[in-house]
Amino acid sequence: MAGKKVLIVYAHQEPKSLNGSLKSIAVEELSKQGCSVTVSDLYAMQFEPRATRNDIVGCLHNSEEFNYGVEAWEAYKRGCLSSDLIEEQKKVQEADLLIFQFPLYWFSMPAIMKGWMDRVLVQGFAHDFPNCYDSGLLKDKLALFSFTTGGTREMYAKGGISGDIRYLLWPMQHGIMHFCGVKVLAPHICFAPEYVSEERRKEMLDAWAQRLKTLWKEEPINCSAEWYFK
Repeated sequence: MAGKKVLIVYAHQEPKSLNGSLKSIAVEELSKQGCSVTVSDLYAMQFEPRATRNDIVGCLHNSEEFNYGVEAWEAYKRGCLSSDLIEEQKKVQEADLLIFQFPLYWFSMPAIMKGWMDRVLVQGFAHDFPNCYDSGLLKDKLALFSFTTGGTREMYAKGGISGDIRYLLWPMQHGIMHFCGVKVLAPHICFAPEYVSEERRKEMLDAWAQRLKTLWKEEPINCSAEWYFK
């Protein structure tokens, strides 16, 4: 939709991967729609995933005992977070839609993307209890998790050996995005691309391109435990 701003947070080492292609398709299709698209390519940026004292510029709030959550909160209020975090927060603040593109690692996102969540979505910026969940500070935004799996659709079905894929989305979609007030669109999942034919992989890419054409018409999921565990 013309005028909308999109941030794609992308975590894959190889541009020629399916994840790389999914990211590129999103950039192309959303740009065609008149959207302004920004990509945070975490590996290319060599994004620092560790939450450390280096994230705070200048003096600490409590130099006797380091508490990252408290120090990041105080630094945010003072405008004293490190420049890389300020830049990412600016991208988030300007975006109407956040797309997270990644391969599923051990039932979760890659460490570099989790580090982005840990360091960027600090208290005061993304949440500030009791301003969380429906009253989270990013409540006017949408998010979409687009990812690939190693296991097949059958493995991630209810009753499958890996359990319903929705169980894995609870900490990512609900525990992070919804906690910060973000409304969540249904995930886009490409199951086991390494074990299917080239034709099937092309179908996966085509399906993503088609979904993106009408993405702005979609309604967010029901952000409740029922959606994940019913």
